[in-house]
Amino acid sequence: MSGALLVAGTTSDAGKSVLVAGICRWLHRKGVDVAPFKAQNMSNNSVVCADGGEIGRAQALQAAACGLAPSVRFNPVLLKPGSDRSSQVVVRGVVDGTVSAASYRERKAALLEVVTQTLTELRAAHDVVVCEGAGSPAEINLRATDIANMGLARAADLPVIVVGDIDRGGVLAHLFGTLAVLEPADQALVAGWVVNKFRGDPALLAPGLDQLRALTGRPTLGVLPWSPELWLDAEDSLGHVADGVVGRPAPPRGRDWLRVAVVRLPRVSNGTDVDALSSEPGVAVRWVTEPSRLADADLVVLPGSKTTVADLAWLRSTGLADAVAAHAAAGHPVLGVCGGYQMLGRRIHDPHGVEAAPGTVAGLGLLDVEVTFDVAKHLGTPTGTALGEPVAFYEIHHGRELRSDATPLVTLADGTPEGVDAGHVLGTHAHGLLENDALRRRLLARAAAAAGRDFTAAPDTSYAAVRAAQLDLLGDLVEQHLDTDALARLIERGAPRGLPTVQAFATS
Repeated sequence: MSGALLVAGTTSDAGKSVLVAGICRWLHRKGVDVAPFKAQNMSNNSVVCADGGEIGRAQALQAAACGLAPSVRFNPVLLKPGSDRSSQVVVRGVVDGTVSAASYRERKAALLEVVTQTLTELRAAHDVVVCEGAGSPAEINLRATDIANMGLARAADLPVIVVGDIDRGGVLAHLFGTLAVLEPADQALVAGWVVNKFRGDPALLAPGLDQLRALTGRPTLGVLPWSPELWLDAEDSLGHVADGVVGRPAPPRGRDWLRVAVVRLPRVSNGTDVDALSSEPGVAVRWVTEPSRLADADLVVLPGSKTTVADLAWLRSTGLADAVAAHAAAGHPVLGVCGGYQMLGRRIHDPHGVEAAPGTVAGLGLLDVEVTFDVAKHLGTPTGTALGEPVAFYEIHHGRELRSDATPLVTLADGTPEGVDAGHVLGTHAHGLLENDALRRRLLARAAAAAGRDFTAAPDTSYAAVRAAQLDLLGDLVEQHLDTDALARLIERGAPRGLPTVQAFATS
């Protein structure tokens, strides 16, 4: 099999990322050399690749579904929002300035060339490339400069399937309307539909799908059922809903549950760092946004942030800063990761105005460390030891530690100290640290001891195995609920010729 496909969606969070991962897993298990691709992603969840740059975490998950290591070619343009009006631009893994919505439009023509060239490279290196759109192709106000949806499909002659989330309601109207607002040349590439997150009797949906085909001339390639077991690697902060338990934790091995509260910062980044905690039996992880939710927590986590200083101000204004300090004063563990670590220190210096106006702000003072923001971003995939265990992780940050005599949490392979271990308060710039199984168990044991909980970390929990099982489940869903023969024909042959054009409005 050889070819390519673009998976578009009726909305953000319709299921594009997981459908691409599922298709990739299905093809990989069939022995196909497949790779993922997302021309443009907007997310503060990213990972560092072996080739030195950063990409969206969803593309790293899709790469794992393909049996590949992450590569900057899988996500050539990454936008990392710093506010509602501006984003940092990462091109082929390297920061390339900050843009507003208006100024970004001016860069799109040049970026389309980067995107199409990168896709050409991938198609030459792999048999199949499964592309993911961004947002929705029905955003016709952005069509003229689109590089991720129909703009990419037209430039690379890609067949397109559109996925809609039936759980939101109105999915048939969303699918029809997405097609109907497109210009005829774009419509010619849209070849079919996928319905996501269906619960109930499929027979009740069938008449609607028949009518959709009659109205559009395009088939529904499958209906994916709602699967509560799927929860890893939410692409962006939409998945970080406050107060709900993250994941589907198994019952504790001891008598007690261990309760973890993760502060849901306004500009949280790499919130997926806590997914590994949720994979442990007996660990209930919740995102929280107000102080009372910390009252019964055994471990509090301050995650990463794209705007550390602004989120620190929010932490203070909500009363959460005082609640975190009180939690630590009571001897209960607090863990800060990246931006959260920077907040726990004595001071944050921003001499170059990396985040906002140049200046210095006071941190929470719970760790004996200061941080200064460098203009250049620090990226890496180091190894070392932490809490006596070997670890591997990745770093994405502008902050540079001004070291004190504090005990490091991590010692890199070359002996360099990183982070701080102050007993009940810990901090590190290391993302993915909790994915190291032995280290994670040591941290949970420390939290349980401090809380007096009868809790035993499961010695057989493997986060890598949990993630692989999720990818296999996605592959199973694609294989069992999609018309994979029709999907394979689209990948190999492209969109069928002569697909009808649908009129959005009657004309007089």
